[in-house]
Amino acid sequence: MRVQSSGFLQALGIFYLRAARTLRFRPFAIGLVGIVCYVLLLCSVGALGDSPGDPSVMKRRQQGILTGMPFMANITPRTFIDDAGRKLYVAKAPSRVVSLAPSITEILFALGLDEQIVGVTEFCDFPAAAATKPKVGYANPNLESLLALRPDMVVAPREFSRANILVKLDELKVPVFLIDATSLENIFSHIHQLGRIFDRSSAAHAVTLAMRQRMAEISSLVEPLPRRRVLYVLNSRPLITVGPGSYIHQMIGLAGGINIASDASAPYPRLEMETVLKANPEVIIFPMGSVETVPRSEQQEWHRWTTLSAVQQNHLREVSANALNRPGPRVMEGLEQLAKVIHPEAFPSETAPLRP
Repeated sequence: MRVQSSGFLQALGIFYLRAARTLRFRPFAIGLVGIVCYVLLLCSVGALGDSPGDPSVMKRRQQGILTGMPFMANITPRTFIDDAGRKLYVAKAPSRVVSLAPSITEILFALGLDEQIVGVTEFCDFPAAAATKPKVGYANPNLESLLALRPDMVVAPREFSRANILVKLDELKVPVFLIDATSLENIFSHIHQLGRIFDRSSAAHAVTLAMRQRMAEISSLVEPLPRRRVLYVLNSRPLITVGPGSYIHQMIGLAGGINIASDASAPYPRLEMETVLKANPEVIIFPMGSVETVPRSEQQEWHRWTTLSAVQQNHLREVSANALNRPGPRVMEGLEQLAKVIHPEAFPSETAPLRP
């Protein structure tokens, strides 16, 4: 028979008082009865409070009452903080999601959410199934097209700063989750966050585990080798590269290189040619892809800087922008390409990389 907590505690109190009257002149016995009651009280609270199906218990747990952590009062297992510091409560896994970046689309597909993805950008082309999804634009997404897809959630890069669209989506109670990858750990974190939001935590763990294993394998190949000075050219007119605060800067180090913009104060700084000549990179790398790319004609112009070691040794190389510049599961392909162009001697059986 189940004993209600209030009645049980009341019964314990009565028992204690009656025992106290009976044993008025026996302090030791009274103390012993008190200890027994206290132990029973703790057992009753534990047994009744841990009932997993009791909604009131779950609510108190979420509020941190049972754990004794009042600072968790506003955090529940279904509450998420995005990279803009906005708190979203997601009662259940969204069944319809719109992605506003190719990297996000690739993460969602890697989590097995093919059916839940109802809209993507015009540049989402991986995997092949992404190309068949309805398009909503990119830098200037079409709000009407987006809303027509009836999304339960929109996942967008943090630079998605079109306040008017955010305000409208907020008014319509369409949650928008903003992410911003500044490091590889951010990318892993985003995969896990989206895994939790969509109830795909196991898939998220599998994806990040495979990524970490590949990262360790690549780094182990180049770690014993001398580091080479690297210039990564995101854009040549004006010259824009990567600096501390960008995950590609971190990847250059993992690939056995030294970013010549390591002292920059911005994640994507502009460089003067004077700075480049002084740093004298040994390898110059150009991303090539469907969207972000440095045209071959602009790459050829670098040959006029004949004092650079990279030019003298013809170490001007290309890597896939789609793999490297999209902070998703394929960045490890990008890391491997970086390692191969910085230290081709670590991959003797591989085909020589492309040259501009």
